Amino acid sequence: MTLLAVERIKLFTTRSPWWCALIAIVLTAGFSALVAGAAPSEATIDVATTQFGYQFGVAVIMVLAALSVTTEYRFGTIRTTFQAVPGRTSVLVAKATVVALLSLVIGEIGAFGAWALGYAIRPSDALALDTSAEWINVAGVGVLFALAAVIAVAIGILIRHSAGAIALLLIYVLAVESLVQLIPTVGPKIHEWLPFNVAEKFLRGAGGATQGPPPSDAVLSQGWSLAYFAGIAIVLLAIAIGVAKKRDA
Repeated sequence: MTLLAVERIKLFTTRSPWWCALIAIVLTAGFSALVAGAAPSEATIDVATTQFGYQFGVAVIMVLAALSVTTEYRFGTIRTTFQAVPGRTSVLVAKATVVALLSLVIGEIGAFGAWALGYAIRPSDALALDTSAEWINVAGVGVLFALAAVIAVAIGILIRHSAGAIALLLIYVLAVESLVQLIPTVGPKIHEWLPFNVAEKFLRGAGGATQGPPPSDAVLSQGWSLAYFAGIAIVLLAIAIGVAKKRDA
């Protein structure tokens, strides 16, 4: 608990988490308002449509998570931390836990804010949370944010430089998975197993939003998709911790 408190204090004493949290919420909720407001009056939107902006929000969350690590390497405070607590595993797990919990909260605020805005703008559409699938559409965003934050923390530990880690994460999240589909023959098969495509399957299941991107083509079920994405996050964090233990801070 002491390590968690220390990591929480270190995280919230810088400005970047506050700005990233605000931007992530605004993007996640704001795009819902844009989509709902721009949809033709004769068209209908569904619960999944209100979460269209989460893809932009998760990119900001990953920037926040990466900075929580790389900033410490930049200013050398990670050395002090490792001197105070020689067990690097516990320190890095605590950091990943704090960032993941914060990301979970941000994701839930953004997702339910997006749903509320969509409901307010289009009250006549079918936007009530009546089924478990609709609850996952909304509440699952926070879970996805938390796991994406763990992935970003792992990348931050491995790269240790803010610009490099952020560039890698943003390029991958916003471009790479979509571009993989363009590879002849094998591209679509590879795309089925890419992490954020699989995470999309967890959020939306076999369906898709009436407005926005098409549904995921991942082959796993909704539950296994979550397990797969969580497994990737845990494996990456374990690899990053193993590397951090073998090299100088």
